[in-house]
Amino acid sequence: MRKVGLVGWRGMVGSVLFQRMLEENDFHAILPHFYTTSEVGSPGPRIHGIPYFLKDANDIQALAEMDIIITCQGSDYSRVFYPLLRDFGWKGYWIDAASVFRMKKDSCIILDPVNREQIDKALDDGIQLFVGGNCSVTLSLLGLSGLFKAGLIEWMSLMTYQSASGAGARHVRELIAQSSYMSQDSEVSNLLYRGSLISLLKRVNELMNHTEMPKKAFSVPLIGNVIPWIDNDLGDGNSREEWKGEVEAHKILGLRSGSFFLNGLCVRVGVIRCHSAAITMKLKYDMSEREFLDLIESANPWVRYVSNNKEESIRELTPARISNSLKIAVGRYKKMFSNSESIYSVFTVGDQLLWGAAEPLRRMLNILLGRL
Repeated sequence: MRKVGLVGWRGMVGSVLFQRMLEENDFHAILPHFYTTSEVGSPGPRIHGIPYFLKDANDIQALAEMDIIITCQGSDYSRVFYPLLRDFGWKGYWIDAASVFRMKKDSCIILDPVNREQIDKALDDGIQLFVGGNCSVTLSLLGLSGLFKAGLIEWMSLMTYQSASGAGARHVRELIAQSSYMSQDSEVSNLLYRGSLISLLKRVNELMNHTEMPKKAFSVPLIGNVIPWIDNDLGDGNSREEWKGEVEAHKILGLRSGSFFLNGLCVRVGVIRCHSAAITMKLKYDMSEREFLDLIESANPWVRYVSNNKEESIRELTPARISNSLKIAVGRYKKMFSNSESIYSVFTVGDQLLWGAAEPLRRMLNILLGRL
């Protein structure tokens, strides 16, 4: 069996990956080794009654013993240790959740229900660096993969509504802390079910802008608010998160740049888990809801189409419903203008900690095990 090293397995994405590997019995097929940057020698997980002790994630020689390394430790770690391992002579496979290597020529972005052909070609070509894609991009591609595979999209405006967990564990804690800070205010408690609504709203607004409001991670309040910018400013009106949408989509699909146009706005919203997207797209021909449903649901088994009506949309097409599920909900499909030429809207929801992060890594591991 192959030796597989796991780095960053206790973080948010790493914990989801670990749980999925347990659920799918992936540890039966490998010899796992667990690495840490802070607690070398400490007891690690116990799997099927076998105890594991933590190895040093900063030890190049210990890492080089692995056939495959899966890391959820972040870009800073990968940026340092991946090249050090290669310089050391390591010939193994590196599977990474971080973004730092996504656009390298010798890397392959992994989303196998959408681009299994590109993954197989990368393996045939000797590529050994496999990277999970941007969470909002992968969820939308997975939900609409039937349209992409059929080559039906001319352009797409992707407006994402991204949850706090997409930014990291401390951001999730901060959103919850912001809620706690407001709910524990005595004036809010007194006004919540009685008294003046205007006074309640005024007090809430004061708290949102108070210097004691927890906002170290986000810089501004997220509760009761939206943040219309995610990631770095590229200086041309786009955020790096928005830039990722187009360049990563083309690479995942194996298309040359400009094969279709994709841009939009990425917005952080006060949701704990799951990313949503409101999409406007130009198709190459008019398509009924029935045709659309058949095309996207036949592309992969994880798409769940939600009929475009109020009752089903508010019940099924939401983060609350999709959270902790491998399903990608797709709905609100409609023609934008009665006289438009094949311009449609659609809404997608997916769990970015699963298909947007951990699941492609787990599946890539199994693809490798089947090839080695």
